[in-house]
Amino acid sequence: MSTANMVAVILAAGKGTRMKSECSKVLHPITGQPLATFSVQLAEKLGCSQTVMVVGHQADQVQQAFAGQNISFVLQQQQLGTGHALMVTRKALKDFTGTLLLLCGDVPLLREQTLKELLNQHRQSQAAVTVLTATMDDPTGYGRIVRRADEIERIVEEKDANAGEKALQEINTGIYAFEAPLVFQLLHQISNNNAQGEYYLTDIIALAKQAGHRVCASLLKDSSESMGINDRIQLAEATTIMRQRINQQHMLGGVTLIDPATTYIDLNVEIAADTTIYPNVHLRGQTCIGHHCTIETGAVIDSSTIGDHCLIKAASALEGSQLAEHCTIGPMAHLRPGTILQGHNKLGNFVETKKAVLGLLSQASHLTYIGDAELGCDINLGCGTITCNYDGVNKHKTIIEDGVFVGSDSQLIAPVTIGRNSVIAAGSTITKDVPADALALSRTEQKIIKGWSKRKK
Repeated sequence: MSTANMVAVILAAGKGTRMKSECSKVLHPITGQPLATFSVQLAEKLGCSQTVMVVGHQADQVQQAFAGQNISFVLQQQQLGTGHALMVTRKALKDFTGTLLLLCGDVPLLREQTLKELLNQHRQSQAAVTVLTATMDDPTGYGRIVRRADEIERIVEEKDANAGEKALQEINTGIYAFEAPLVFQLLHQISNNNAQGEYYLTDIIALAKQAGHRVCASLLKDSSESMGINDRIQLAEATTIMRQRINQQHMLGGVTLIDPATTYIDLNVEIAADTTIYPNVHLRGQTCIGHHCTIETGAVIDSSTIGDHCLIKAASALEGSQLAEHCTIGPMAHLRPGTILQGHNKLGNFVETKKAVLGLLSQASHLTYIGDAELGCDINLGCGTITCNYDGVNKHKTIIEDGVFVGSDSQLIAPVTIGRNSVIAAGSTITKDVPADALALSRTEQKIIKGWSKRKK
């Protein structure tokens, strides 16, 4: 079966009332991505020619979250059940003939291989409908699979099941492969004559059987993959499973995680081999870490690039920053967005940067603020140096050229340029440009009053 005649429909219209949230359920994050992202990625990996997402609650926010991707959106104005949700996509898929893969935006743990097996089963059985099923010790809350030999006779929802049906342990995961346009023809035959007053997608099973079509099952090996997210407890459980998968992949790729259980790595983070990650590290967003790095305990790195052979010491925070090779950061340093280190730099404890570019070998070992600044190479900023970039209305830039030495407790009042190889004496407040090779100092005259302390006592 060519993927040219396969489309995906993702159900993402529900409110998710049990989340107790103002945010749409499918937008709640898991390892840095909205829940529905995982279904979107599966459709892409499987090569679906078209992906249609059914939206309803907070439709605008959901569409905005997935804007720019190859997704068509269909609005389900009233949430009248899963059958109705698929029904509203008919216009968008009116010219489609082939296999329709139905996914749920709140089921993030499905693996690509699981869906490949479902599709293979569907194709080999020449079925009109193939249901992804799972067996559970406690199937409470799920629709039960009623079989006859290898085929499914019907699916009974929990609230409509009798005692014998409730005892069945094979359940419906809510993931299907359908043949279109047959599925839409069957949808128009279902009714809402049930306990919920909804149009159940599961009613298609019995209708397909009555029409003489094959309805098959693909049994899921690991039932945890089918976990739907309905409340914050399930969100946390799914996040734990996803983190374990992510961490295992990094370790198999040559990364050392000293304590995987307390290492938090988002889905899109990249880490090269021979890097070591200590406990309680958080790597978020589009972070990329090079070879032979060490990330110590408590570091939080968000959407930053770390070059090879870098050391990020304990409790440092980096966001939107770029570090070339052989940089040492922290402990307890804070690199804010726009920070660029060009290599062999050192930013020590309680150093903060923002929109700062530091050339090769430039450093600030402690208690320094570098904001809206451009630094050349081989510069040393002494303890307590501040680039005073904000005048209360506008931000201004500080330029420090190659080879400058800034003494401790100095303030550089931007806009100002410090010329190459110059020296700023400790305790100076610099308000004017300093030429190259100069010494600049700004201090009041020191006075000594002999015997003052003794008289005072």
